[in-house]
Amino acid sequence: MKVDISAYLVLGRENTNGRPVAQIVSDAVRAGFTCIQIRSKTASALEMIEDCRQSAQEIAKLGKSDSVALLVDDRLDIVLAAREMGIKVDGLHVGQSDIPVSICRKFLGKDAIIGLSAPTKDLIEYVQKADVSLIDYFGAGPVHETATKPDCGMDENGKVITKTFEELAELGAKSPIPVVVGGGVKLNDIAPLKATGVGGFFVVSAVAGAENPYEEAKKLADGWKK
Repeated sequence: MKVDISAYLVLGRENTNGRPVAQIVSDAVRAGFTCIQIRSKTASALEMIEDCRQSAQEIAKLGKSDSVALLVDDRLDIVLAAREMGIKVDGLHVGQSDIPVSICRKFLGKDAIIGLSAPTKDLIEYVQKADVSLIDYFGAGPVHETATKPDCGMDENGKVITKTFEELAELGAKSPIPVVVGGGVKLNDIAPLKATGVGGFFVVSAVAGAENPYEEAKKLADGWKK
């Protein structure tokens, strides 16, 4: 599967206001989202596997199993266990301090999708020099400070480093692989983000926490397609 990161939803049980993760996933995919990442710091392993199972079923029901990637954040063990149980999980997203990409690739095989969060500091220099032979895309940001990822990147004074659209345009031009950008992204950010030439946007609360997740996801996905 070739990963489409143009409209990318990240979510876990702590983001859905008590609604099932798979329900939000279904809404987002129906609305045009192209990639789903299950990420939770609070759910147990079994809960995460169950969220993967139900999400994979919803994606399959919509006939999108071959076009919408289902990924898990950070937890190689969850991906391996889910696959062993016959659940279609397409890959993993890791950060700079997670299990090294080379080990993830060894266990998941050449056809899995692996994304890597690029560091916020020295971002452009990093993507130009990084070995991208084992990864499919970079995650970058934040565009704005965001409550869902307060640790996204600080300077020496503890201030959150955000990325301007100019920096993101340079990033999109210089990265050898696609880049998905997020961090507090709202509807009015979509057009300027698309204009930078990056591969896509990711959101958490803008969809998972919305009163009507389908409507909000549709606005964002349609905005990117325009």
